[in-house]
Amino acid sequence: MGISAPGVGSNLDVNGIVSQLMAVERQPLALLAKRESDYQAKLSAYGTLKSALASFQTVMEGMADGSKFQALTANPADTSVLTATANASAKAVPGSYSIEVEQLAQQQKIRSEGFANTASMVGSGTLTIQYGNYDSGTNSFTLNGAKPAQTVTIDPSNNTLAGVRDAINTANIGVSATIINDGSSNRLVLTSKDTGAASSIKITVADDDGANLDAAGLSRLAFDPVAAAGTGKNLTEVQAAQDAKLEIDGITISKGSNTITDAIEGVTLNLLKSNLNTPTTLAVARDGTGVKAAVEAFVKSYNSINQTLADLSSYNAAAKRGGILQGDSAALSIQTHIRATLSAAVGGTGSGIDSLSQIGVAFQKDGSLALDPTKLQKALDNGFDGIAGLFAVRGSPTDSLVSYSSATGKTAAGDYAVAVTQLAARGSLVGSQAAGLGIIAGVNDQLNINVDGVAVSVTLAAGTYASADALAAEVQSKLNGAAELMGAGSSAVVSQAAGVLSITSARYGSASSVTITGGNGAAGLMGASPASTAGVDVAGTINGVAATGAGQTLAAASGDASEGLRIAINGGALGARGTVSFSRGYADQLNTLVEDLLTSDGIIASRTDGINASIKDIDRRQDDFNRRLEGIEARYRAQFTALDTMLSSLNQTSQFFEQQLASLQKNNS
Repeated sequence: MGISAPGVGSNLDVNGIVSQLMAVERQPLALLAKRESDYQAKLSAYGTLKSALASFQTVMEGMADGSKFQALTANPADTSVLTATANASAKAVPGSYSIEVEQLAQQQKIRSEGFANTASMVGSGTLTIQYGNYDSGTNSFTLNGAKPAQTVTIDPSNNTLAGVRDAINTANIGVSATIINDGSSNRLVLTSKDTGAASSIKITVADDDGANLDAAGLSRLAFDPVAAAGTGKNLTEVQAAQDAKLEIDGITISKGSNTITDAIEGVTLNLLKSNLNTPTTLAVARDGTGVKAAVEAFVKSYNSINQTLADLSSYNAAAKRGGILQGDSAALSIQTHIRATLSAAVGGTGSGIDSLSQIGVAFQKDGSLALDPTKLQKALDNGFDGIAGLFAVRGSPTDSLVSYSSATGKTAAGDYAVAVTQLAARGSLVGSQAAGLGIIAGVNDQLNINVDGVAVSVTLAAGTYASADALAAEVQSKLNGAAELMGAGSSAVVSQAAGVLSITSARYGSASSVTITGGNGAAGLMGASPASTAGVDVAGTINGVAATGAGQTLAAASGDASEGLRIAINGGALGARGTVSFSRGYADQLNTLVEDLLTSDGIIASRTDGINASIKDIDRRQDDFNRRLEGIEARYRAQFTALDTMLSSLNQTSQFFEQQLASLQKNNS
């Protein structure tokens, strides 16, 4: 009987046998793949959680400034006359005001005589533009010390009508220039960008032709409002600058702009038209609706992140399935920290409102928050101003001349006593004699001065000044118009007393100084020995610990509970200055918490780094295992190929014997 087996020579199914054996060998790979799939699912879950936390943080960050919880409404009865906004943080208070607008503020417009075309040559030299108030009754022009002089150079590259227009606009000096064609000629029109009587324009020309007041060359653009036509007043006024005039509760008010921010404290008025003899009413009220919406948004945002955490980490009994992060310690820690933050009272509010339950917000059995509108309304009625401190970062000084500036993450909530031992002062320079009012070009018109460490040189307009006030205004205008001082962000105030000029830096603190360094006009303006006084920084304590002064700002000492707290001392007396109540509301605390969670070394990054490391380890083990399987498969194939060969040989031997036996049987028969 022959041996029967499938193969190369024996019909043995080597591929099938090896395939089945290798399927058994590969079973550990399936387990590794399953573990990797689980890890990938966790990574995806953490990605979802990270995205949800980032969205949650954005909402909390927006609420941390408190503006949403201190909103006021300002509603005029006639919105065609004015619109208004109110800001509680700027100390606006509810009230009703009667407003009557007599006239709106407007800009000054002046124009040139006609030129043949825009390419007509005007002339070369410099245009010095100053701002001030023109009094037609006394024909006097008083410089506006708050607006520095500005100079524009006109040279052969831009001395056409169009070139002058472009040079003025490019200089960005508070005047816009346009060209209007009246059908027969082209006129340059200059418009002050600011409204108000104090924004009237004066243009002084230094004409390269040597004549600065005539009606030829660049001096055609001179405009001295007090001069006679053709002698330095060569432009024509099209529209006079004027202030807005209005009455608020019978009080007459004049302002340089139609946007008025300092008439009613904390309220901005935008005047639109006159309503003379027909006053309208402005009602300023607390915006309870806005606060309710903010609280609802807070609750909604928390519930959203709470639901995300629940979906990822809880067991769903109905579906009989656990979340991907069920039992995950990091997810549980995040959930615990967020809930613990909202369960603790907010310290340092100073308002009596320090927990969510006081405004009708409470935890439910499922960990979500619910809002009781009735309790919230009661809180609004009884403690509207305190609700902001429940959510936002807030510093509340008891002294009106102390203001909260900022804090850092190290500043702890609490009440901190403030004491001042030295008030900040500005650097100044006081003349030693009355200033001479006569300024002669090239003789005594130059002043070299150093303000806050910045050296500048100014040239005063020649002439005899009507008063020391007028001369002081000229010095301030030219000084603050100097490019070096403007570039450094510095400025100065120039005043006079009994004809003696004083120049004071606008900056407070030890970096503030004013000194004379030279100039042919120095002695005549400031005397032979002007007195220079350096500025000093504020000094004092916060929470009983010496603070660091810089200008008017006191910064709390490192290592103290108040560390990072910065307050401004805006004058007042030396000694105890009350307290600053500092609080970190829930929105700020949660914003900080989530920021820590999302950092590169936070709990989520640590967890995902660990998972990624595990995945890499699995990938390495899979690669090693696959290389080992290649060897196993090769061995199996070699073994079964050898078996197949042996079976084939045996089969051939069997066939040979069968043939021999058959032959023997035939011969024997």
